[in-house]
Amino acid sequence: MKQVLKIVGMVVVLCGAVQANAQQIGKYVPIPAGSDADKALTEINAASDPAQKLALIDKFAGEAQGDIAIVADDQYVNYYLGQKNYDKVFEYGDRLFALDPDNFANGVNLTRAAAEKGDTEKLFTYGEKTQGIWDRYKAAPAPEGKDASNWDQQKKQVLDSNKDNYEYVQQLMLNAANRTTDPAKKAVLFQRFGQAFPDSVYGKQAMAMAAAGYRQAQNTPKMLEVSNAVLAKDPDNLGVLLLLSDYYSEKGEQLDKAETYAKKAAELTDSEKKPEGVDEAAWGQQKSLQKGLALSSLGQVSIQKKDNAKAVESFRAAAPLLKADEVSYGRNQYRLGFALVNLKKNAEAKEAFTQAASVNSPYKALAQQKLQELAKAGARKSSGN
Repeated sequence: MKQVLKIVGMVVVLCGAVQANAQQIGKYVPIPAGSDADKALTEINAASDPAQKLALIDKFAGEAQGDIAIVADDQYVNYYLGQKNYDKVFEYGDRLFALDPDNFANGVNLTRAAAEKGDTEKLFTYGEKTQGIWDRYKAAPAPEGKDASNWDQQKKQVLDSNKDNYEYVQQLMLNAANRTTDPAKKAVLFQRFGQAFPDSVYGKQAMAMAAAGYRQAQNTPKMLEVSNAVLAKDPDNLGVLLLLSDYYSEKGEQLDKAETYAKKAAELTDSEKKPEGVDEAAWGQQKSLQKGLALSSLGQVSIQKKDNAKAVESFRAAAPLLKADEVSYGRNQYRLGFALVNLKKNAEAKEAFTQAASVNSPYKALAQQKLQELAKAGARKSSGN
């Protein structure tokens, strides 16, 4: 089965290195105006020739003492990121983390470097590390001597100023998971994301994608484990409801549960709100697909329960909603054909199988075979045999 749910709105506009003027999360290193460090950094920032810039950074780092070493390593990270020398980015980024473990900007830069290099494992490792930094800062109590309300206000300002970079890290991780072709690996990555970012706007969808990936990889125990864990925390997770209703109806197992899940999924699609920033047309298409999948599952439940008339009703309602997805549409029309054959409405069944055979899906050849069988049956009937 094609993926039940598509994560939408994942187009990332790659930005430059994390802006230095953003309110930072991590150790604050003051650079007094007019100090030697201030003059050195001004000279580094003014240098346009890469070789000259690196020489100035080397000189600055060689003279750095105490926490100024944090600033020096940060300069190396940003320099090598600009040069696309990703191994050096990782080297100095790890050094920077050793000096300042909660340096959020460093986490963003390292995640970006891993994405640009195409190293998915490093990307997820640094992305998860960056999420940990975010969570620790968010939960941090007021420092000794600082008013709690003022501290909460300050934290909110800092988190708000870093929100775009925080979402950028998530998008990089989701894009990498989505590009992974191996279903089992894809499932693991989406599950890692969902576990790392449970409160993310994409967290629920990621867990649904993980369950779908495990199903595609034919790892049913893992699929059920993840799906049931998600529903225990989030009973209205649309992606998982669609996945389980499809799975159970297809297998002919736990049909009452499949029917309940499919009906609930259909109702949720009607009330589901468009996430901010998602294209209106893409959102409408996704909602139609989700509603169609729910109705198709209801039709399959009815076939399994030998209520073919009800099945036909559900499949016909699903058909126009699924047309944008050839696999889902082909399967729905193939199922519709079977229900009609069971009702001895062969002319209508022929039409349904013809529609199933008209799109490129795994059901095309199967539908063509059923059309041949119907044609032979009609010929025998005409000849009186």
